[in-house]
Amino acid sequence: MASRVGVAKLLRPSPRAFLLLGQPPDTSMEITELSIDGYERVVRAKDPESGLHAIISVHDTTLGPALGGMRMWPYASEDEALTDVLRLSRGMTFKSAIAHTGLGGGKSVILGDPSIKSEALFLAMGRFVDSLDGLYVTAEDMNIGVSDLETVRRATRHVTGLSRDDGGSGNPSPYTAYGVFLGLKAACGRAFGSEDITGKKVAVQGVGATGSALVERLVKDGAIVSVTDRNEERVQALVDAHGVQAVGADEIYDVDMDVFAPCAMGAVVNDDTIGRLKCKAIAGVANNVLAEPQHGRELFEKKVVYAPDYVINAGGIVNVSVEFREGGYDEGVAVERIQRIPEALREVWQISDSEKIPTSDAADRLAQQIVERSRSA
Repeated sequence: MASRVGVAKLLRPSPRAFLLLGQPPDTSMEITELSIDGYERVVRAKDPESGLHAIISVHDTTLGPALGGMRMWPYASEDEALTDVLRLSRGMTFKSAIAHTGLGGGKSVILGDPSIKSEALFLAMGRFVDSLDGLYVTAEDMNIGVSDLETVRRATRHVTGLSRDDGGSGNPSPYTAYGVFLGLKAACGRAFGSEDITGKKVAVQGVGATGSALVERLVKDGAIVSVTDRNEERVQALVDAHGVQAVGADEIYDVDMDVFAPCAMGAVVNDDTIGRLKCKAIAGVANNVLAEPQHGRELFEKKVVYAPDYVINAGGIVNVSVEFREGGYDEGVAVERIQRIPEALREVWQISDSEKIPTSDAADRLAQQIVERSRSA
């Protein structure tokens, strides 16, 4: 999938970054350019001093700088990490296109367990981000919090989603959850003829910051919720606070449900699970929900309403994108734009209906049309 085309010397951060760090530039980092068809730039960094091993993927900047979150995960291999960051960055291009953020698509991943987080690691990651000279702008994603980004910010200005006190938009998780909540109700309207979710059984897979926020909204609106997560404390907290049902990690695919809400890792709708799901709609936070395009076709044939991931989960990136607005961040503007997510989903479903194609294909087609129109213009 990728070929090494050369090892660059450390592409040095801006002089401003060195002033923030208060120390001379690190020359031990090795940055490798990877040649990937269809991607503008993919780079890998290894820094022996901090232990950083990371990849940044810039998919497309036709619509603007490539904005996308930074994820930290204990990938089994670099190939697995590369596959993830490529899919995620492509999804970010399409997400920003359909959400009309005026931004392109990129993503970064740090290989490693979050338990190894350190100041040195995130300072090195900041220098890595800065090496792309603004082509890629980072933000929060899985296992990365605002405090981590604040450390990254000490080495590069190309960071969004910082705290309100720093002039940023803050934690994007509640905004992502709000957009998914609205999109899930729209999916229920399509699947059941009503957006009222009172009594609807929703199975939520993954209750991190965004998944938990979604659960709270679902319960408040009358849904009957089942949850699972590898973190048992998070699950128990939701059981205690909201009376949700806790189920096992594998059991979640078999529970009696109306809606499946995947809110953790991707590829959870696959050959092993698609026949087990008893839902009429799939609408969640997770990126790259479908393991393969064929699974979108199978859902279409089964008449399961699928809300394409990068359309329904755009709330966080929409919120962050408002930081680029003239005059700076305005929460009211962000919320208004997030409330358009159901409209975007209905546009995708209309394409699916008229062209008789899976909604996953319809979303790709719509996003590609938006990018191509801008490229031509």
